[in-house]
Amino acid sequence: MAELTENMVVLLSALANKDCRKLCHRVVDSLCGREPPHRGDYSATWSLQEWLQLLDSLTALFRLAVVNNISDEVVLSQLSDVSSSQAEVVLSVLRAREEEIRCALLDRTNSISSATLQDFDWQLKLALSSDKISSLHTPLLSLSLDVRENGALRPVTLEMNRDELGMLISSLESANKCCS
Repeated sequence: MAELTENMVVLLSALANKDCRKLCHRVVDSLCGREPPHRGDYSATWSLQEWLQLLDSLTALFRLAVVNNISDEVVLSQLSDVSSSQAEVVLSVLRAREEEIRCALLDRTNSISSATLQDFDWQLKLALSSDKISSLHTPLLSLSLDVRENGALRPVTLEMNRDELGMLISSLESANKCCS
C-alpha cells in the first residue's frame, strides 16, 4: 500500500480532530459517488495543490485499505507520522464506512459491463482431420457461455485449441490474483 508522504502527513496534521473526521467522511462520500468535500471549506488551510494531493492520498488510502482488506495495524502504520488521535479518526471513519466503500467500488467495477455470466458448459472434442489436412488429431475445447445482458440471456460459444485454452486459464488466474 502506498505510504502517505511526509507532506501529506503535515497537511492532515493541520486539522483538528473534528474537522479531520468531517473531511474523511466527505472523502468517503466522494468515493461512493456523492458530493465531494468542497475546496472552499479548506482554502485557508491548504493551497490548491496541497488540497488535491491530500484528497488523492486519502482516497487511495481508503480504496486500497478496503480492496486489500488491510488490517488496522497496517493502516495505522501508514499514518504513523500523523498524531495518534488523528490516525484513530481516519481509521474509525474507514472501519465505520468500509462496507459502503466496498459496495461503491463493486458497483463501479460492475458498471464497466452490464453482462454477467449465468452458466457455462464445456465439451472436449478431437478434430481428426480438416479440409486442408487429412490427419489432424487436435484436441479442441468447446465452451458454451450463457451471458445475461440487459435482462436477456445470450448464448456465446467459443472453440479453443490447447494453446488458446492455456492463455485463457492464465488470464483467469491473473485476474483471480488481482481480486484476492
